[in-house]
Amino acid sequence: MTHQPRKRFGQHFLADPGTVAKIVAAINPQPGDRMLEIGPGLGVLTRPLAERVGCLHAVEIDRDLAAHLSETFPHERLVVHVGDALKFDFAALGPGLRVVGNLPYNISTPLLFRLADVAATLVDLHLMLQREVVDRMAARPSTPQYGRLSVMLQYRFRIEKLFAVPPGAFRPPPRVDSAVVRLTPLSQPQPEARDVRMLGNVVTRAFTRRRKTLRNALSGMVDEALLASLEIEPGLRPENLAVADYVRISNRVSEATVRTPSSR
Repeated sequence: MTHQPRKRFGQHFLADPGTVAKIVAAINPQPGDRMLEIGPGLGVLTRPLAERVGCLHAVEIDRDLAAHLSETFPHERLVVHVGDALKFDFAALGPGLRVVGNLPYNISTPLLFRLADVAATLVDLHLMLQREVVDRMAARPSTPQYGRLSVMLQYRFRIEKLFAVPPGAFRPPPRVDSAVVRLTPLSQPQPEARDVRMLGNVVTRAFTRRRKTLRNALSGMVDEALLASLEIEPGLRPENLAVADYVRISNRVSEATVRTPSSR
């Protein structure tokens, strides 16, 4: 198929057979796996996956590509869902879902957060992303890459950076390097957040002001007394706290919110 890549969809099609083989080996698809591919594009990765799992689901926003895939693969091998992955109901495919995909760089972060929301229904995710994003996902505390994305994804998943992919593996080549990452949902986050939305609020507030100390970054939400009660130094910066520290802070804020009567 001749297809002109569309910038509005961030299309860069994987074209290197060696990279395809490495991705398939990392996924290790098995017969009967319930699997969804995000952004199958021209179907380079789709074919070996569909051959191994029996029936593959795919979500594709480009109607021309979706039509080509539907014509190329029999329906019992590939079920194509035409639409935006940001709006796709992943939970509708049932529990035990494996997700793979070459994610468009322009929507990778919001899509990662959407997938985190349904982590309990997933077995694993194997994703190709901009290498900088993968570095942020897997970053450890007290490093420049560590931030909101690191905390919120590491709360839900074990994250493994598998291998880098150069621009030349794509058509057209992107201007950045890529990497393949594996995310495996944690059976039980430790510690567990009482309210994941509150955790998100605390983490967002902190890293929006990441150059400030905690006492200033979280002012109006958390005071020094609360930090002291958790044995967290108020003079630290947001990047110095581990995921568990943010969970403990958000849990204490949630407890205080429950104890405080609502104003009328």
